[in-house]
Amino acid sequence: MEIRKFEESDWPQVWPIAEQIIRKGDTFCYDPLQTEAQAYDLWVVPPPGHVAVAVEDQRVLGTSNMYANRPGPGSHIASGNFMVAPEARGRGVGQALGEYLLDWARSSGFAGVQFNAVAASNAPAIRLYERLGFALIGTVPGAFRHPVLGPVGLHVMYHDLGT
Repeated sequence: MEIRKFEESDWPQVWPIAEQIIRKGDTFCYDPLQTEAQAYDLWVVPPPGHVAVAVEDQRVLGTSNMYANRPGPGSHIASGNFMVAPEARGRGVGQALGEYLLDWARSSGFAGVQFNAVAASNAPAIRLYERLGFALIGTVPGAFRHPVLGPVGLHVMYHDLGT
């Protein structure tokens, strides 16, 4: 598996992954009814942000975006998102994308990485982020409307890069 910079020609493979995850509505704070164009604009962040794909045999298995969490006084902290194709889960794709994001953040001079909205019900993501060295900073109770479970918390998770 190779992790590399997203190219426009990757979008036809990224969109089905993103669409399935977004439409399910149980992990991301994205409108499940958004259009492909809206999803593209949310996911494909402009420079100095960065978008990556995990590719195996020319097939996109997952994707991640990364960017400054906030402008101005908050711009020294990075953030990002991950999406892995359901059929590729459990194969280390998320781990590889997470390591890539952390390397990108370090090499870009960020002091840390903050995930603002991790659904408390998304146990696989939480386990992955903890393996990557993220700590749970706090939880906003009931801030995520899960389609089956109802209101669940949204975690804020942080990784200090020591820079």
